[in-house]
Amino acid sequence: MKRGLPTVQYVAEELSLSPGYLSGLLRVLTGQSTQEHIHSKLIEKAKEKLSTTDLSVSEIAYELGFEHSQSFSKLFKAKTKLSPLEFRKAFN
Repeated sequence: MKRGLPTVQYVAEELSLSPGYLSGLLRVLTGQSTQEHIHSKLIEKAKEKLSTTDLSVSEIAYELGFEHSQSFSKLFKAKTKLSPLEFRKAFN
């Protein structure tokens, strides 16, 4: 996979589905759009890394495909109501 965040197009191609079909299927099965599903999975991985590693927020953001750690932090806070560092502190 190339660097960067996974796109709806990328996920659909990997599954040999059209983006529209994938989005419809996920919406029916999960109630989420493909983009929301991608974001949820990224947040799950971020939570795991924040709670089990000593990687910096910037390192985690980069590993997950974010170009800028600010974008990662903004998405993380929007989805969890905590900053990545606040989330990590809850585990220590």
